[in-house]
Amino acid sequence: MTATFSRTVILSPIGHFDADILCAVEKMVRRSMGLPCRIQGLIDTIDFAWDAKRRQFHSTAILAQLSEQAPGDALKVLALTDRDLFIPILTHVYGEAQLGGLSCIVSTFRLASEISATGERRRYLARIVKECAHELGHTFDLRHCKDNQCLMHYCRSIADVDHKKDQFCRYCRVMLADGLKALDGHPDDTTFSRHTG
Repeated sequence: MTATFSRTVILSPIGHFDADILCAVEKMVRRSMGLPCRIQGLIDTIDFAWDAKRRQFHSTAILAQLSEQAPGDALKVLALTDRDLFIPILTHVYGEAQLGGLSCIVSTFRLASEISATGERRRYLARIVKECAHELGHTFDLRHCKDNQCLMHYCRSIADVDHKKDQFCRYCRVMLADGLKALDGHPDDTTFSRHTG
C-alpha cells in the first residue's frame, strides 16, 4: 500500500552539487521512505551561520532559516551543504535535524575522508545517502539507535558511517512506519515541534 501525501520532501542543495549526489538522495527518499521528493533551493548562502572563532558554520542557525523559507507544501526539508558544520558541544557534525520537526541538514565536508579523488565514488555516495536518511529519520522523531548497523546509529567517526548498513533496523522501521502512518491521509493536519536532537 502506497501512502498519498499532498506535501513533499524538499531536497534543498546549498551551493552546487553533482547530479549523481542529488539523484541518489532523491531515490533514497522515494524508495526507502515512500515519500514524494523534489529538488528546490531555499537559501543561497549560509554565511549568516559562520563562526569566525571556530571557522565552521553553526548548523542550528541554518535549520531555523530553512524552516522559515520552507514552502507551504513542504512535508520535510532536507538540505545539503559542502561546508563544515558544528554545534557548540561537538567539534563537528555530519548533520543536524530538528527532532520531530521540519528541517534537517547534512554536510558532505567530512564525508569524502579517506576516499581517493579518482575512485570510490560509490562509497562517497553511500555515506551521503546514509547520513541523509539518518537526519531525515530524526525529523520523524527517530532517536539514536544502539544497533551499530542501523541508519539511526550515532556515528563518531567516518568508520562508523561506513560500518552501518543502508537500512533501518527492525525497531526503527516500525517507528518510522508509525510516523508515516500518522501523516497518511492527514498530511496537512500535522504539526511539528521545532527543537534540535
